[in-house]
Amino acid sequence: MSRSSDTTRGVGLVALAALLWSSSGLFIKLLPLGALQICCVRSLIAALTIAAVVKRRGGSPFPRPDALSLACAASYAGVLVFFVAATKLTTAANAIFLQFSAPIYLVFLEPRVTGRAVQRRDLTAVALCLGAMTLFFVGRLGAGTLLGNLLGVATGLCLALFSLSLKVQRERRPGADPIAAIILGNLLVAALTAPFALPGLHPTLPQTAILLYLGVFQIGLGFLLFNAGMRHLTATAAVVTGTLEAVLNPLWVFLGLGERPSAWALAGGLVILGTIGWYSLGSRALNRRTSLL
Repeated sequence: MSRSSDTTRGVGLVALAALLWSSSGLFIKLLPLGALQICCVRSLIAALTIAAVVKRRGGSPFPRPDALSLACAASYAGVLVFFVAATKLTTAANAIFLQFSAPIYLVFLEPRVTGRAVQRRDLTAVALCLGAMTLFFVGRLGAGTLLGNLLGVATGLCLALFSLSLKVQRERRPGADPIAAIILGNLLVAALTAPFALPGLHPTLPQTAILLYLGVFQIGLGFLLFNAGMRHLTATAAVVTGTLEAVLNPLWVFLGLGERPSAWALAGGLVILGTIGWYSLGSRALNRRTSLL
């Protein structure tokens, strides 16, 4: 298979993963369950689904964890819990766009790990994204919406920490499978939320069907597709393709529930996505020029 075909296949797989991930906002809004209840059941189902696929392929779904894999799992668990809570409290658009603010934190966190100096374009990207994030807080905010937006910011920070710890893991152990961290992270969510989520949890048949979809397909199959696509793509291409999730998530919620994000939030989201695209593609072009010197 040619390199071009590999790239096309990778983009297609990551795009399918982003499509599945983007459906979370609608179904989280539809479920009349608490955020911790959704997190607990969804993550348990997702962990079992991914582990079963890994086991069927002859892999080890539960390798012995070390400090680095625990850091990956813990930060990923934070993404799962904070995002569901944010989606329950604020608009789906605010929750997903603020999650995609992760590159802001990476600009400052990554140099501390890799030793790379902060560049002017890094600071430009941060300034643009920070300015865009302030737009989510423009206008009248109820206590719930404000907390939801702050949880969205926390989701972005956890996503940055997860991406960074995953990168370090790949550099130190090139043969390590990131899927193991996904399984462990989901199990961690299920274990920590179970004492608060399971008492009084009696989902109806339609609610059970939604929870099964979220666990098996939205997270489980979504990450299996993403992991397969990453084998054919650069990190930059995967990030840019993955922004499809941020575009589709509020669209499904609008079509399904009629929830309209504010004009300020839409403007902030467009600036964040545009900045990610500019920064990611610009970094790729810069690396190409550097490699030719």
